Amino acid sequence: MPALPITPLTRQAFAPYGEVIMLDGARHFPINQGTTERYHALATADTGNGQTILSLFRAQPRSLPLAISVMERHPLASQAFVPLTQDPADAYLVVVAPPGAFDPALMQAFICRGWQGVNYAKGVWHHPLIALHKVSDFLVMDRLGPGQNCDEVVLTGDCWLESLQAKK
Repeated sequence: MPALPITPLTRQAFAPYGEVIMLDGARHFPINQGTTERYHALATADTGNGQTILSLFRAQPRSLPLAISVMERHPLASQAFVPLTQDPADAYLVVVAPPGAFDPALMQAFICRGWQGVNYAKGVWHHPLIALHKVSDFLVMDRLGPGQNCDEVVLTGDCWLESLQAKK
C-alpha cells in the first residue's frame, strides 16, 4: 500500500467520520453579564447507555515516517479529542476509516492544528493519538459503562505516514 496522503482537517472533509471541534464558524454568544463568550454545542456526545466522562490523555510525540499498524473503533459511543494548547503551530495527525468492516483502502489522514479537535462518530475506525513535535495533552470525552467498547484491528500490510506535505 502506498504512503497515505495527509490532508488538512476541515469540517466538510471530516464529516463522514464525525465532527471537527473548533471555534471558527461556531455559533457563539455572550453570557455571564458579557464577561464570557460561549461557543455553543461544538460537538455532540453519543454515549448510548453509558456515562459521558472527561479524561486527560498525554500523548508522546511521534516521528515521521510512521507505520500505521493498528486501528481501533468504539462501537458503543463517540469519542472526542480536544488539544489543550495555546500554540496554533502545534499539530497532531488523525487517521480514520469509515464504520463497518475495516478496509485499509478507505483510510484517510488529516493534519489537525492546535485549535482543532475531533469527535469520532460511533464505530469510526481511527488510529491511536499521533502527537507531533512535543508531548501533547488532550481533553478526551468518551463513554464509561457496560459492554465492549473498543475493537482493534492489526494491519498486516505496509501503510505509512511519510510526510506533512499535505495533499491539495
